[in-house]
Amino acid sequence: MKCPYCGSENLKTLETRDSADNTVRRRKECGNCGKRFTTYEYIETVELMVRKKDGRLERFDINKIIRGLQKACEKRPVTMDQIHELAEKVRQELMLGGKEEVSSQEIGDLVMKHLKSLDRVAYIRFASVYRKFEEPEDFRRVLQEVRK
Repeated sequence: MKCPYCGSENLKTLETRDSADNTVRRRKECGNCGKRFTTYEYIETVELMVRKKDGRLERFDINKIIRGLQKACEKRPVTMDQIHELAEKVRQELMLGGKEEVSSQEIGDLVMKHLKSLDRVAYIRFASVYRKFEEPEDFRRVLQEVRK
């Protein structure tokens, strides 16, 4: 980094503050011209894209996961905090994968993996929509899977 006033690299950090939005604010002073200035440091994240079943690409939206979980967990003993936690776990796992693009199926599978341990009835509800159940046999198969 160079001083924005004189271009010198002789800089001294006077103060560092972390902020709530994952940025770091640094107050600096140039050892050459004596002027002070502020810099901001932030983590550059890659925008996660979702490949839909029809081939379209769209931005990852954690709110879609939350809405799906809310429907599946309706009238179940699951709190909004638990729903938000589960959605955040899914988001973190996807980000840790290091890919810039994931399939909607990967997301659904991760949601189901975590939902199964949270509430089995909500898991079956979510599965019925996610897997597009059409026959009563589809429910029976998932019930047997949950009982294992």
